[in-house]
Amino acid sequence: MKTPPFFSISTVSTRQLYFRLLRYVAPYWQAFAVAILGMIVVAATEPVLPALMKPLLDGSFVQKDETLTRLVPLAIVGVFVIRGVASYFGDYCIHWVGNRVVMDLRNAMFDRLLTLPTRFFSDQASGVLISRLTYDAAQVTTASTQALTVVVKDSLAVVGLLGWLLYLNWKLTLLMLVVGPAIAGVIHVAAKRLRRASLGTQEAMGNMTQVVQEAIECHRVVKVFGGEAYEARRFHDTANRVRRFTMKHAAAAAATVPITQVLAAVILAGIVYIAAVQSNVGETTVGGFVSFVTAMAMLLAPIKRLTQVNEHIQRGLAAAQSVFHVLDQAPEPDGGTVVLQRARGEVEFQRVTFTYEGAARPALENVSLKVLPGETVALVGPSGSGKTTLVNLIPRFYHPQQGRILVDGEDIERLKLASLRANIALVSQEILLFNDTIAANIAYGANSRASREEIIAAAEAAHAMDFIRQLPDGLETLVGENGVKLSGGQRQRLAIARAILKNAPILILDEATSALDSESERHVQAALETLMKNRTTFVIAHRLSTIKKAHRIVVLDRGRIVETGTHETLLAAGGLYARLYRIQFGEMLEPSSA
Repeated sequence: MKTPPFFSISTVSTRQLYFRLLRYVAPYWQAFAVAILGMIVVAATEPVLPALMKPLLDGSFVQKDETLTRLVPLAIVGVFVIRGVASYFGDYCIHWVGNRVVMDLRNAMFDRLLTLPTRFFSDQASGVLISRLTYDAAQVTTASTQALTVVVKDSLAVVGLLGWLLYLNWKLTLLMLVVGPAIAGVIHVAAKRLRRASLGTQEAMGNMTQVVQEAIECHRVVKVFGGEAYEARRFHDTANRVRRFTMKHAAAAAATVPITQVLAAVILAGIVYIAAVQSNVGETTVGGFVSFVTAMAMLLAPIKRLTQVNEHIQRGLAAAQSVFHVLDQAPEPDGGTVVLQRARGEVEFQRVTFTYEGAARPALENVSLKVLPGETVALVGPSGSGKTTLVNLIPRFYHPQQGRILVDGEDIERLKLASLRANIALVSQEILLFNDTIAANIAYGANSRASREEIIAAAEAAHAMDFIRQLPDGLETLVGENGVKLSGGQRQRLAIARAILKNAPILILDEATSALDSESERHVQAALETLMKNRTTFVIAHRLSTIKKAHRIVVLDRGRIVETGTHETLLAAGGLYARLYRIQFGEMLEPSSA
């Protein structure tokens, strides 16, 4: 089972990515400025230690200057105190900014996910999306702040140490700089491999998250159908892909440092030899030579970090590229300007045609249907006939390619999306509950401020209070992930109570009583009858016995309306509805007997 690719990620320049990423740092410029100031202080004091070596050795050991002997050790302590304070504030502020950036990116991604169209979630694996929100967003901080710490602090330290080295002995320093172009070439070659490996790692992590999520959510199916070995293979394969990409990343990163260090060591050996020769002819002092070697040795650590920082930058930029692709997804269109107050409930489909992307034929073709306020219309037909597609167009989960849908005579494309959906309640076969209390699941979203009395009234009307009172914490009982602590019938009644509390004039019931035992169905049917009163109701049901009381039954086949009428008239007509009824109940009905 393959997980579909998350996005086709286009090539984006490093400069574009980095400047876009830094825009998320900008709101915290004050803390960022403190961090930069701390880094500057630390970098500025870097050359002081090797600079103190010269007077310490030449003045104390060679010239026997007692003043220098006392002052230089005190200066060393003072330098390190200053460095410590500056380092603390610099590191703390940069981490504060980095975590703020990660939080802002996660909030922005989650806010965007809430506005994306239904089609987007149909095309993407949820585990991959979760990985982008959690793993990738966290990786961004390495490029936005932590890597910047190294670049600023260590670059300034390198400049300061080079300045001191040039002051001490410009000839040896120029010789040392020969290694610079070679190191730059190594970093450039490694950068491309690091970015590719990071992108591969992130995609593989998303796939692995998806496999884990499916195994957890479908654990009953896995156990009953003996899928443990299959799921284990899936996880091992995805985990191995993560390992391979991680090792490619590690190989590129690991090769960069030793190559750089070998180049630096060659130059260091040459410098030590030439400095020794200069010392023999009196061109340098002992203190000057020790100071030069100390500064050169101190130069190796920031250079090493600067060579490694490219690894972190590429990983962070690869993560940023993935994060920005989520943020760049277009939200579902809401170009409506008309605010729909409480609707009367008239819904009309005018020659509506809709085709899913990549489908060979339309899911709905030239469908026209007018439903009056308060009317209950049952949608019947074989699987794939277009029933669910039809009702999904009403709240604008999808948009028809042809035709119009009107609510109270107003084209729904002209309506504000929030006002349209405020007039619609949905109860489906797949009941979705949140891992929260029963009360919070009933009074969800716009109804979260409902009073206790209103919640209890809705639960009573949904025939749910009987079982709620028997629970240890009543309305405050946690239902578990997706209502796992409740039975199917109990979850269904909570969904009905949620719809009752919303009190919307248009109601969509999508297989609301399927897969229930007789006792649960009796309670749910009674609750649905209460819910459907004085509401325009669309009922999708495969169990035809549940829709006999509908005002009208609309039969669809291959995306077209083929029959319309009451239960009795459709049985008498002997068409598709009668055939479906006979198949379901095993009866041979004669038209005269209906």
